[in-house]
Amino acid sequence: MPLFITPFAQLDLIRQPEQSDEPLQAFDAADQYLLNHVAEHGLALHTRVLILNDSFGALATSLAPHAAVFSSTDSFLGVQALEKNLVRNRQTYDAVTVIPASEPLNGPFDWVLIRVPKTLALLEEQLIRLQGQLAPGARVVAAGMIKHLPRSAGELMEEYIGPVQASLAVKKARLLFCTPETKDFRPSPFPTRYTLDEPKIELVNHANVFCRDGLDIGTRAFLPYLPKNLGLARVADLGCGNGVLAIASALDNPQAQYTLVDESFMAVQSAQQNWQLALGDREVEIRAGDGLAGQEADSLDVVLCNPPFHQQQVVGDFLAWRMFQQARSALVTGGALYIVGNRHLGYHSKLARLFRGVEQVAATPKFVILKARK
Repeated sequence: MPLFITPFAQLDLIRQPEQSDEPLQAFDAADQYLLNHVAEHGLALHTRVLILNDSFGALATSLAPHAAVFSSTDSFLGVQALEKNLVRNRQTYDAVTVIPASEPLNGPFDWVLIRVPKTLALLEEQLIRLQGQLAPGARVVAAGMIKHLPRSAGELMEEYIGPVQASLAVKKARLLFCTPETKDFRPSPFPTRYTLDEPKIELVNHANVFCRDGLDIGTRAFLPYLPKNLGLARVADLGCGNGVLAIASALDNPQAQYTLVDESFMAVQSAQQNWQLALGDREVEIRAGDGLAGQEADSLDVVLCNPPFHQQQVVGDFLAWRMFQQARSALVTGGALYIVGNRHLGYHSKLARLFRGVEQVAATPKFVILKARK
């Protein structure tokens, strides 16, 4: 992999999760453009820099030796990548202060560097949280590859921070320069809420939760076919989102034990609130993590999963395949993975390579629900 070269450093960077023969870089031209701009203006001693949505730590690892750097992200894998890349480039793993996107910011900040996220609701929430967090004369600059940089990103920055000026394009990347101005405080529209009819539960959804305004159609197809009569089973909701699969299952299986895990801090925050709303103080483990990577082998009886088919802007089945492998490792012999997936993704044949039996539980015109037994 090529080095990430900017005026601040020459770095050897990796993505998370790691793949052998990784086809993608851990940085892009927008990262370089943004750091070149910062270098042109210089960083004074004790400058406080806030970085939002630094995918794999390229920005924070570059700036950590030169300023007090704070990195806010909604990705557990992003945090993992940052810590590994700091150590990989001869810095301490805690050289950057990490702020999960579910937690408040702690300004004032002299620079705010934003990688525009795929979910604009997350950007809006982050801009709202910047209110009152900017030092006098603060510089706010957003960056993105042009094909992933919608006009509405600049409009949101103007709405919450101040006037925006777009840069010229360089290597298909663009910067948005935002001039902070005094504005009236704006409350956040997040979290959103909606209610299901079956089961009858209310769901809280923070800004970066998948389908935060209503139940996604894959989950809707899956809900009627969740396993019943689980007794004392140990059940995991892998990639839990707002927790709806685990909560619906737990309502039908009052003695089962549940673990909910997602790599999004805002998903975990939503799932915790939703579990409390639906099930009160019933015991549960809800955590941010790299899927079931930290789960003890042979420790689960059932895994429920509505797998993702993209990581940020990159579409593919790599993450789903990895989740299936994690589930197989964590399940006891005879345990089962239940998934919902688009018909065209061909999960049946993939699961058959890992599990001794795969059966179709149900199907709709668009989705299949599969049970894979270890």
